[in-house]
Amino acid sequence: MKLLNLLRLVERTFLVSVFLAMVILFFGNVIAREIGGTFASRFAWIEEAVRFMNVFLVFIALGLTLEKGRHVGIDTLRNKLSGTPRIALLKLIDGVGFFFAIYLAWLGTSLVEFVLMTGQRSPTLNIPIGWVYMAPVTGFGLLALRFALSFFGVIDRFSENQHVIEGDEA
Repeated sequence: MKLLNLLRLVERTFLVSVFLAMVILFFGNVIAREIGGTFASRFAWIEEAVRFMNVFLVFIALGLTLEKGRHVGIDTLRNKLSGTPRIALLKLIDGVGFFFAIYLAWLGTSLVEFVLMTGQRSPTLNIPIGWVYMAPVTGFGLLALRFALSFFGVIDRFSENQHVIEGDEA
């Protein structure tokens, strides 16, 4: 559980830091545009950087979102079932979700390898585009981890009144 709490802390810290950096960069970009001229052209990289940061923000948040039960889902059948059929359905959902997330992470890894071999670089930041493609791999890996933890009962993501998980204040 300590390792899971550490992972949550790292994910939250990363997400908040990236979001704050995005806000600061965009604010700075607006100020630079108001000043204009060649000064503003020096900050052309900001839009691309914020776009890449947003991609990472979305994918890294997948695991936490699933754990908190905030993903969009159709729960009509799940809510009508009780007992063994309900547990079987929840295990099926977690199992299928786990294998789907692992498959997407595997596809993403293949894509990262391919893009890194092509040598593609971003236009203004000049970073290898393959590193940007690591966001889905990481995000779906974290998602698969949460599906597995739910499958084995370490976390209860289906609880109706799940606000605080052990060792989790927010």
